[in-house]
Amino acid sequence: MFQPPRGTRDFLPEEMFKRNWAIDKIRKVYEIYGFEPLGTPAFESWELFKIKSGEDVINQIYYFKDKADRELGLRFEWTASLARVISSHRELTMPFKRYAIGPVWRYENPSEKRYREFWQCDADTIGVSDPIADAEILAAAVSCLKELSFEDFIIKLNDRRILEFLIEQAGFPQNNLLEIIRTIDKLDKIGIESVTTELLKYYDNIESIVDLLNLLSLKGKPEKILVTLKNAISKNEKGLKGYNSLEKIYEYSKIFDIDSYLTIDLSLARGLDYYTGPVFEIFAKEYQEYGSIAGGGRYDEIIGLFGGDPTPATGIALGFERIISILDLKGIFNDIKLGTDVLVISINENVQDYAIEILQDIRKNGISSIIDLLSRNIRKQLEYASKKNVQKVIIIGEKEIKEKTVTVRDMITGKQKNIKREELIIFLKS
Repeated sequence: MFQPPRGTRDFLPEEMFKRNWAIDKIRKVYEIYGFEPLGTPAFESWELFKIKSGEDVINQIYYFKDKADRELGLRFEWTASLARVISSHRELTMPFKRYAIGPVWRYENPSEKRYREFWQCDADTIGVSDPIADAEILAAAVSCLKELSFEDFIIKLNDRRILEFLIEQAGFPQNNLLEIIRTIDKLDKIGIESVTTELLKYYDNIESIVDLLNLLSLKGKPEKILVTLKNAISKNEKGLKGYNSLEKIYEYSKIFDIDSYLTIDLSLARGLDYYTGPVFEIFAKEYQEYGSIAGGGRYDEIIGLFGGDPTPATGIALGFERIISILDLKGIFNDIKLGTDVLVISINENVQDYAIEILQDIRKNGISSIIDLLSRNIRKQLEYASKKNVQKVIIIGEKEIKEKTVTVRDMITGKQKNIKREELIIFLKS
């Protein structure tokens, strides 16, 4: 028996209904916020992906050559393709706000909570340098999570410039800055002892490493942390720019009404190389062991690297697989009707034409409905309806045709009711 490739899965209809429900919610919120859909290829030039990816990321990209010996890679996230589009389509009106929802691929060790093929739901704003764009991105993510029935979550916020300043101040060599940042990014995954061991590879000074990690442990509500932070970095230009960004995001967050979710966490790094300013991750409070359910930040330099004009940019990606897993754990789908609403049953072949007419009338009014295509007896058809979780069954026999009525059976209560045909749609919609 053939199986899906390692790290990938099949999604049977019951699971796909859940996923489609969540995707529709996210898409609706993104469009309410003015983000527009953008489609890009599942694979891109290998050189495109290498431009601003660290060695860790490059090792995770699915690499292959086509029949013309061109080097290609499967999409491992959405940002590189977006940067290519912005660089090559100068006619786009700025600011350009786009969303993208779909699968990405990473060659890493699969586990119960990590796959090689998974979905991301991205929203990005291009052409705005002011932190209002970062705050709006976070507001859109908050709205998505609320729409998906999340209530209690944390937005962790930091700025890469502050992190870089603290690393420089601790005396670390600057030629390994990105490797050091990627190591710090592993704090939540491998713990402080393992991170300390890795940092010793780049700077053999245990006291400085301990001092740095103590500084990075600083976290809390913005109104408290910002005061402490300003005193620590007031004389450093790079650090001050990072501070000013965090301060403005916090001020805008009050207007967007998301400030209660914000926590400044100086250890937050985000492992990708292209971040240039604010970075953020969102965690569901009760399910933090699942890791972040969204993450992103500002990447003002990457579009210029792809040949475009220097263009500010910021964005976020919702971790769709983790979100779906948590929604399942929360039992959200237990109270949502997913799938087909109505099954039309014809007692025999003599009434099938009439049953199909009613079926099509129901469909034209936007109600999902099916008819048994195997001409089974009524008992088998009712069993079929039960297995499909159909809530209403419409039974049509000779009597119903003669009286121009239908019999509606509620599959939950088992009760039946005879209804005039012209009243059926109103009854089903009510």
